[in-house]
Amino acid sequence: MRIAWIGKKSPFCGNVTYSREITNALLDRGHQVSFLHFAQEDSEPENWPNLREVSLPFIYKSQVYTIPTFKATKLLTESLREIKPDIVHASLTLSPLDFFLPEICEELRLPLIATFHTPFAGKGAKLISGTQLLAYQLYAPFLVNYDRVIVFSQIQRELLAGMGVREENIAVIPNGVDTVKYSPGFSQVKTEFKAERLFVYQGRIAPEKNVEALLRAWKQSAMEPGTKLLIVGDGPLKSSLEQFYGSEYGIIWLGFVADEDRRIEILRGADVFILPSLVEGLSLSLLEGMSCGLACLATDVGADGEVLEKGAGIVINTKTARSQLRTLLPVLQDHPELTTLLGQKARQRVLDRYTLSKNITLLEELYKEVLAQRPLPLSRRA
Repeated sequence: MRIAWIGKKSPFCGNVTYSREITNALLDRGHQVSFLHFAQEDSEPENWPNLREVSLPFIYKSQVYTIPTFKATKLLTESLREIKPDIVHASLTLSPLDFFLPEICEELRLPLIATFHTPFAGKGAKLISGTQLLAYQLYAPFLVNYDRVIVFSQIQRELLAGMGVREENIAVIPNGVDTVKYSPGFSQVKTEFKAERLFVYQGRIAPEKNVEALLRAWKQSAMEPGTKLLIVGDGPLKSSLEQFYGSEYGIIWLGFVADEDRRIEILRGADVFILPSLVEGLSLSLLEGMSCGLACLATDVGADGEVLEKGAGIVINTKTARSQLRTLLPVLQDHPELTTLLGQKARQRVLDRYTLSKNITLLEELYKEVLAQRPLPLSRRA
């Protein structure tokens, strides 16, 4: 199958990881993939698949959104006409181009699928005010024009359906992780950081990730000197938080770690993974931690609570995250047998439900279903 993939290649975020892992896996299964993304990179990102690329010009891009130039739409249209894909898959980047894609693909008579990554709050909770709510309200009328919209959980499906997107056009395909690559194994990380017990946060250092709640709980818990907390990631709040929560509390700031092998080494050496976010989609970082056999704590937002249900981890409430963490951190420190058991259950949950292989199989089935309902694309016409 010939697939035109539209997504992000930088800056590093969950959307970038999603595009890299999915396109790699599609290539491994014999599909032809062309990757259309914003701007040529100065250096080739790690582990990026070897495929045909089209660089789209932009004015500004960040981990959250992208603003293309006026020429980007024309270049995208011309590129799709030249590539003649069987199907177009857009990993939506919060960009104005997302809204023009259905019109472009309709003109070219190409089936169009979207993956909608925008995070949301959990069951029974309102979307956090501001960006997330606006994104759902803004996107819903345009998602109606996509052949299928992929989301990560049933909760998200119901949310979009309530905003007018036809439920039968919304496919739930959870994120998946490579369970061979992300697996329990040997690591020297504890020795490196002189830690007896090791806790990890991995993600953006931004308001929606609620990292300060974790840091305040850690500081108030007066953890043992041999217990360390690694903060892996970068973001707008890093400099302001780092100066108040430092090594005197056993907190080690690693910044953004680009090397995937190093990130895996960190996870394999840790005991507990913590994600106190206020909103999420379905965190790939959480799945990676689970797949490496860590005991995992996460807030009940997005699909994260669903991932950890039935004993696969500990689910905490966003409103009381700090007080819950203050209670749980010493317990997890003092009871290694508990973290070992939770880690085993987390790993098994990923193997049962969230493998990359299952994700790709579901995606291939969706492609076939959509193609069966559409006229033949350019590549199949005389």
